[in-house]
Amino acid sequence: MRLSHVVAALEDFYDPAWAEPWDAVGLVCGDPDQEVGRVMFAVDPVAAVVEEALGWGADLLVTHHPLLLRPVHGVAATTPKGRLIHRLITHGTALFTAHTNADVADPGVSDALARAVGLTGPLRPLAPSDSDPRRGIGRIGTLDEPLPLHEFASRAVAGLPRTAWGLRVAGDPDRMIRTVAVCGGAGDSLLDRARAADVDVYLTADLRHHPASEFGEHEGPALIDAAHWATEWPWLPEAQRRLTGALDVKTRVSTRVTDSWTLSCTSEGVEKIP
Repeated sequence: MRLSHVVAALEDFYDPAWAEPWDAVGLVCGDPDQEVGRVMFAVDPVAAVVEEALGWGADLLVTHHPLLLRPVHGVAATTPKGRLIHRLITHGTALFTAHTNADVADPGVSDALARAVGLTGPLRPLAPSDSDPRRGIGRIGTLDEPLPLHEFASRAVAGLPRTAWGLRVAGDPDRMIRTVAVCGGAGDSLLDRARAADVDVYLTADLRHHPASEFGEHEGPALIDAAHWATEWPWLPEAQRRLTGALDVKTRVSTRVTDSWTLSCTSEGVEKIP
């Protein structure tokens, strides 16, 4: 199967037109006429992931995060990103990115996150798209039955891949949780929307101290701050399922933890997260 056919399927699921203007999505490197039999999915296009893809014999690596988000004037192998481009091209492995277009897709990144932490039934966007209310950033859904915040946090920990970051929770541990908002990746720009949506808890990543602290001074949802990588990883099996449902290709989801933080340090000791 040609790369162009696989790219067309991926862009049907995650239309590049849905991406933010500042984003860099689509085919990064690869010949549209090359044959593709193996596709690997990962969150980050980092060296360890590229080596995993090459070792498995992937013809295409699909990542959520862009390799070249900011404009560059060259990809010489004297830089880390340039070396990755050279490694991929030398081995005939293409690279494709679905970033903010996958965030807003229906289903997309936050749908997968919502299911991973136990939300059931219909989901709706936290910040709907202007052109289609089914699409948008974040998702709101409900639990089968109310749970105390500490129990919901435990369920979320169990549903997400393990990282050094774990989960950080702000709110009364015994507060009952039924309606939940989630946003895969950095989500503190949606704090006001989460409050206006009248949800019981908002789960996202990369919450900063001051916005979270100020948010807590008002009556509103509890907060759960997870690792950025962990909130986006659940999308990979979903993207894999959609691709294999459309095309006859072999696929693999990388389980390599590429979150930035690798050590969990407490008074009880230091633990390395692989």
